Amino acid sequence: MKKLRITQKRSGIGFPLRQKRTLQALGFKRNQQTIEVTGTPQILGMISKVCHLLVVEEI
Repeated sequence: MKKLRITQKRSGIGFPLRQKRTLQALGFKRNQQTIEVTGTPQILGMISKVCHLLVVEEI
């Protein structure tokens, strides 16, 4: 599995509750936060749902 570095670049304010909860499930607690995750199919699916709020880099 590949490692990914994900940065939240936009706030979830004004977006549907489902997208806000997806950000929480990924582990984001605030804007501009960066996390590192393993690229499992579940994580990649969550990233694709909120890709307009994130910047994704492969490590």
